Amino acid sequence: MNIVDKIVPVTLFALFIITGCNPADKNRSWSIYKADNESSSYSPLTTIDTRNVKQLKPAWTFAFQDATDTSHFGRSECNPIIIDNVMYVTSARHRVYAVDAGTGRQIWSFDPFNGERGGGVSRGVTYWEDGGDKRILFTAGDNLYAVDAQTGVPIGEFGQQGKVSMNFGFRGDPATISVIPTSPGIVYGDLLIMGTEVSELYGAEPGYIQAYYIKTGKHAWTFHTIPLPGEPGYETWPADAWKYAGGVNAWAGLSLDKKRGLVFLALGSPSYDFYGGDRKGQNLYGNCVMALDAKTGKYKWHFQTIRHDLWDYDLPAPPNLVTVTRDGQKVDAVAQVSKIGFVYVLDRETGKSLFPVEERKVPASNVPGEHAWPTQPFPLKPAPFARQLLKEDDLADFTPGAHDSLVKIVRSLRYEGLFTPPDLRGSLNFPGTRGGAEWGGAAYDPTGVLFIRSNDSPEIDSLQLVKHDPGRENQPASVRGKAFYTNHCKSCHGADRQGDGLNNPSLLGIQHRITTEAALTKIRRGGGRMPAFASILHGSEDAIIAYLFDIRDRHVSDKETNLLEISRNMTTHKKKVDKSQSDSFSTYLNLTAYSIFKGPDGHPAIKPPFGTLSALNLHTGNYVWKIPIGNHAELQKKGEPPTGSVGSAGPIVTAGGLIFISGTSDKKLLALDKLTGKTLWEFTLPAPGTATPSTYFSNRKQYVAISVAGNRENPGGYLMAFSLGD
Repeated sequence: MNIVDKIVPVTLFALFIITGCNPADKNRSWSIYKADNESSSYSPLTTIDTRNVKQLKPAWTFAFQDATDTSHFGRSECNPIIIDNVMYVTSARHRVYAVDAGTGRQIWSFDPFNGERGGGVSRGVTYWEDGGDKRILFTAGDNLYAVDAQTGVPIGEFGQQGKVSMNFGFRGDPATISVIPTSPGIVYGDLLIMGTEVSELYGAEPGYIQAYYIKTGKHAWTFHTIPLPGEPGYETWPADAWKYAGGVNAWAGLSLDKKRGLVFLALGSPSYDFYGGDRKGQNLYGNCVMALDAKTGKYKWHFQTIRHDLWDYDLPAPPNLVTVTRDGQKVDAVAQVSKIGFVYVLDRETGKSLFPVEERKVPASNVPGEHAWPTQPFPLKPAPFARQLLKEDDLADFTPGAHDSLVKIVRSLRYEGLFTPPDLRGSLNFPGTRGGAEWGGAAYDPTGVLFIRSNDSPEIDSLQLVKHDPGRENQPASVRGKAFYTNHCKSCHGADRQGDGLNNPSLLGIQHRITTEAALTKIRRGGGRMPAFASILHGSEDAIIAYLFDIRDRHVSDKETNLLEISRNMTTHKKKVDKSQSDSFSTYLNLTAYSIFKGPDGHPAIKPPFGTLSALNLHTGNYVWKIPIGNHAELQKKGEPPTGSVGSAGPIVTAGGLIFISGTSDKKLLALDKLTGKTLWEFTLPAPGTATPSTYFSNRKQYVAISVAGNRENPGGYLMAFSLGD
């Protein structure tokens, strides 16, 4: 353990005495995604504490039996919610279950895909009630559903027999676009406010924020995250960008200040993620923390963390609503964690930073047509929780010669530290698109301490110019399929289709495991870490199946694998290009986007730690402690700390003095002392924990529950609950 700073005595005293009493209604102590409207991931329960946590044991296990094939093991990212002793959860296949929170007995289930394979990322559901009217609201594919919380039966008066298409209200034709949320919405009165996930490629839909009336499913309001003419921020884009630019979406979830009537957004980057020649400007509201009037959707304030993003540095988690002491006064604030390791602490009413922020010059782009923004904001406090500078001494030396090989690779790339733009010679992206904080976000203790999970995961950006060649569409299906795979799948599943053994499964021999229809459904809808490709798959179905299923010879030259992406852009991109220009239309793509930078030995390219957990005192802006979280035992050197492990699931913190966290490759669920970071209890799960845990009260006991990935015994995955026993 590395003690970085000491908490001031008043705060330390508060950590010991904080709220020993339980909430007025224990049965609703974790009734919203990430615990509450404030996205705190905090529980006031105290039954399980630092003294007795070693007695924690499995209480029950619910095995999801809805896997339709064995192509790979399911990975549900669902953070379960609990209402009056009933737990509501989604499986990896995106089926919704209600189970008895004390026993794990199934009460009902609802399949939005009517027996089809289904899938897609789902981080949870939303509960709403009005008297005896109790509803579970959730999304599957591009639809929003409302079902009766007691029976699982669709609400007939909601939309069309319990279902509303979310493709309406966006820029594109609802019949052809596909807008697929991954995180649950948030309730304000009779409104459900939703963010969404859209494509990150050229031609993506804009990530508008939508509100729906919960009783009817009718549309209530829209906020344009890419401003239309006459709206604030329009001047930060090219004049016609609102017609074709995409992204800027709140895919990670929302937070709500019910008293002030404000909903808070953490917005992603504009698309395309790694080239912005067609979106010259600052690009509001890309990468912004935002506040909107929850009733009307009207703009209140914004704080932009990245200007003209070229690195896919989305804000990855909903803002934590916190209260900090400044100059002896309590200030309600917003704490936003980021992929680059900064924590932005903002006044909740104005959006002004509570700590100094310095605008610094950053490297310019060398790519033709690109105009990287010349400066970026650097908070002077708190210090970054993730490494932001990679030195040669940081490169790995797990096997002989590995370090020297990695040095040669890095020296061949453009790298000038944080905000080095993507480059045609290749560039280093660090902390990386999977670096810093991820969708699990941070947990906030009312004493003012923020617990932040972080990854150090460098990537190589390989930007290349791609020209549209209509003749390629006449090539054999297997050739076009390999090009599609290279464009969209190679960075995760590898050039050899072997995957990485954990997050990205092997695709070799897929024809022996699933049908072509199941494969196409998966590609369209995504699932786990895999995004949906519905918007760009159209017209390439035969090609990708021919390649993946080895229907035709796939051993073709590298020349034939040149991207066909621009062909898809010509049909999905909203920018008008006349026919005389279309044959020569060109753009840039990052061919190694989202891939993990590894050494020649297959190990991570950097020395540990790969993943950490930090405790940050928001009152002072100083860190209390920082530890590696997770371990790769095979890479841990004798006498050195655990290596840490890259993960996305977040921590939770309790009034019992504990932090619970999982999501590491070593399959551990951990309980840590929140004062020191010391491990007090651990349990090896049957597979990696793939979501942020929940803790709740049922049958006069406190439980801790977590979604667990599938394994050979049960590919669909599990829901596991732990308690102190009798």
